[in-house]
Amino acid sequence: MSPWSLSGKVQVWGRVDRMNVYDEVNRYKAQESLTRAVTPPSSWYTSPEVSDLESRSVFFGNWIVVGRADQVTDPGQYFTVDVCEEPIVVVMSDELRAFYNVCRHHASIVMTGEGTANAMHCPYHGWTYNLDGSLRSTPQFAGAENFFLENHGLKPLRVGVSNGFVFVCLSDLSPALPDYLGEVSAELDACGMADLRFYRRMVYDLDCNWKVFVDNYLDGGYHVPTLHKGLSNAIDYRGYKSRFGERHATQYCEMSNDNESEETRRGSMANYIWLYPNMMFNFYDDILDTNLVIPVSENRCKVVFDFYFTEGQFDDEFKEQSITMSDRIQAEDEMICLAVQKGLQSRAYEVGRLSPEKEAGEHLFHRLLHKDLMSCF
Repeated sequence: MSPWSLSGKVQVWGRVDRMNVYDEVNRYKAQESLTRAVTPPSSWYTSPEVSDLESRSVFFGNWIVVGRADQVTDPGQYFTVDVCEEPIVVVMSDELRAFYNVCRHHASIVMTGEGTANAMHCPYHGWTYNLDGSLRSTPQFAGAENFFLENHGLKPLRVGVSNGFVFVCLSDLSPALPDYLGEVSAELDACGMADLRFYRRMVYDLDCNWKVFVDNYLDGGYHVPTLHKGLSNAIDYRGYKSRFGERHATQYCEMSNDNESEETRRGSMANYIWLYPNMMFNFYDDILDTNLVIPVSENRCKVVFDFYFTEGQFDDEFKEQSITMSDRIQAEDEMICLAVQKGLQSRAYEVGRLSPEKEAGEHLFHRLLHKDLMSCF
């Protein structure tokens, strides 16, 4: 039996008992077809132990979007991020590189924020690293035996760029980035990704598990007519369809011809592309909103919205109106995600069912999660 245990709900008398994490993860039956499938148990969304397991599997073993390629185009440009509580610095040296952002001396964080630097200086004792991660200097370190600069550079990470985004992977066992992305890269190109330019970022802090937000995104538009009245007028919901790859889902529909109330969501097609585990791309012809969902705890997450527009197509007034509409949709999603999180913590709820007509995307997401979580045992 695994030493990992968690506090989980059991159905008998609504009593809370100690459960084995392996058993709790394996309660989800990934082999069930969509017509018979149930959702993962509510403990996947409320347990700190399951959240920790996700850090060591889902976010350790997959390629994760951490930034934009235009943030690191020139030598010395860098930015810092955390992935599953691991501090990371991405820097343009002779080539794009990524490192654990941890000094090899006494473990201080080396770089903060983003900017341009000639070298990476630790603020604690002044150790200095070249942009390629090699250790350049160690002040007042004379006399240290069996110490060689070349053995104490920053620890490197796998890094790659695709479709204008920077990805990192903490695992050496995952496939190369192009193989991991598969056909989703071509789908992003087909949506005009190369012509879009970054405009603004907005960050939302939500009191819900990160998977609640992803589930909401992947329900095949099921919630749109009920929750998003404005968006429902902008798209042809009756023609809402989905297709799936190994690690992604694309939801798409035509835009409505009667779109006077939502002029900032216009064009011929809406394409909503999700890349496992936590990245979403929302295309409306010459407009793109991306959503990066970052776990904070078992019941909190951060959602980073980046807004892109095709260069020269829109004035600033239109862009601001588009962002305002997105903010309104996000407020509606946030309201329901918080309500779902509260319901997940109730003894009245254990598992739910999936709509075979609409929720195949969630089914794919849940099966991928189960595969990653089980890899820890």
